[in-house]
Amino acid sequence: MAPVRLLLLSDIHANYAALQAALNDAERRGFDQVVHLGDALGYGPQPHEVLSTLRDLGARCVRGNHEELLLECASGARAGWGGVVTEALQWQLTRLSRQDLDWVASWPDGFDDPETGARYRHGTPASLDRYLGSVPAAREAFAAWEGTLAFVGHTHIPAVYATLNAPVGEWIKGQNLSEGGHYLVPPRARVILNPGSVGQPRDGDPAASYGLFDTARAAFEVVRVSYDVSRTQAAARRAGLPEALVTRLAAGR
Repeated sequence: MAPVRLLLLSDIHANYAALQAALNDAERRGFDQVVHLGDALGYGPQPHEVLSTLRDLGARCVRGNHEELLLECASGARAGWGGVVTEALQWQLTRLSRQDLDWVASWPDGFDDPETGARYRHGTPASLDRYLGSVPAAREAFAAWEGTLAFVGHTHIPAVYATLNAPVGEWIKGQNLSEGGHYLVPPRARVILNPGSVGQPRDGDPAASYGLFDTARAAFEVVRVSYDVSRTQAAARRAGLPEALVTRLAAGR
């Protein structure tokens, strides 16, 4: 397999300004392939722009829980179910074309890539919507999945979880990468890597978060990029989206 540099995006949540900032930064660093790990939609004011950009990039996309909810709303399965999440998705449906919806519906729950040996899924390697945000959760995820390399999103917090069968027994470690940084995958380790959220970080830092993975060096990097949060907030207010979804962007929560 020829070495590749993967650009890993997740949880954009219809925040086009954040996506633009992440892509502008990633282009300077270089990448070969783009994978989106779910939740391109939900919460934000620019669903069509985000989908169009991912399509133009030739991104391979997996379905997140917000795509699942959007498709349920589109089919009527979520009729009468309230809350700010559904309110935002119902508004987004008025902005998406039939082509957009058909493309989202074609996204798989997850996939295994034989070229990189990786699994891509939104929640955990074994689940679309379970959260993997702690060592106990990682222990369960490793037990439910037998692979060696996985990329996930969903928590909106960049992190690494690794396990290795050592002479003293199996260990599992977690490492938060909220400040960005590099991680070299140890030989014989099994790892689950999360690039964080492009459009709605939840670690107290509003800066967009994305990941790069160099298959030649087994090197993972998380990058944080500042963007004009007020631009997205203004667009969300013009759209009439719930104020709670607007204010949280500046707080990174």
